[in-house]
Amino acid sequence: MQASTAYQQRSSDFIRGIQAGLSIAIGYMPVALTYGLLAKTTGLSLFETIAMSMFVYAGAAQYITLSLLAIGTGALEIVFTIFIVNIRHLLMSASVNEKVEEDSIWKKALYAFGITDETFTVAATREGTVTTGFMFGLCLVAYSSWVIFSGAGHLIGSALPQTLQEAMGVALYAMFIGLLVPSVKKQRKVLYLAVVAAVLNSLFTVMNFSAGWSIVMATLISAVSIEILTGKGEKPVE
Repeated sequence: MQASTAYQQRSSDFIRGIQAGLSIAIGYMPVALTYGLLAKTTGLSLFETIAMSMFVYAGAAQYITLSLLAIGTGALEIVFTIFIVNIRHLLMSASVNEKVEEDSIWKKALYAFGITDETFTVAATREGTVTTGFMFGLCLVAYSSWVIFSGAGHLIGSALPQTLQEAMGVALYAMFIGLLVPSVKKQRKVLYLAVVAAVLNSLFTVMNFSAGWSIVMATLISAVSIEILTGKGEKPVE
């Protein structure tokens, strides 16, 4: 009887997790479609596009990877750059670990892979202790949406005329600008960071560093220097 009740509770928590993640899944749809389309124009196969979404599962990291692949960056530079971009996941995972119920390590490892900015926000703002079933439902529906629509975007890209596919390469840079502008409006520090990183990257390129290492070094140096110069007390722009 107790086992049956526990099973029903886990199932109920799982369904609630799916319901909480539906809005995330819908929000992922256009972004994943765009990623799949750009992956096709960058030269990735359908298998490679879906595999990246399955094993990387990080929107910004995947877009950055496409831009680095487009300029012929080596694997080591790509891995190092993505590590820097996604290092915040260590903090998010640690925070969620304090919020969820105690359970086996392997279960925590499974749903930890599904933690993104969006799923973290839902879990972190939920009242009380978050159950394992809820986390699995939340992460599964968001993950499935990202993977499925990544593949769908690639298939849509395959159906486009070749000239339009080639022109879509510009959309990748437009995407980064679209991500940058809202952040600049919230914090001037982001603008300083972008400008310094661009100048440093141009300088390193002139000095004949590889494209990948130029980006890595420009990112690290600009991030550290801007943080030191502006300090931690800057308030968001009203």
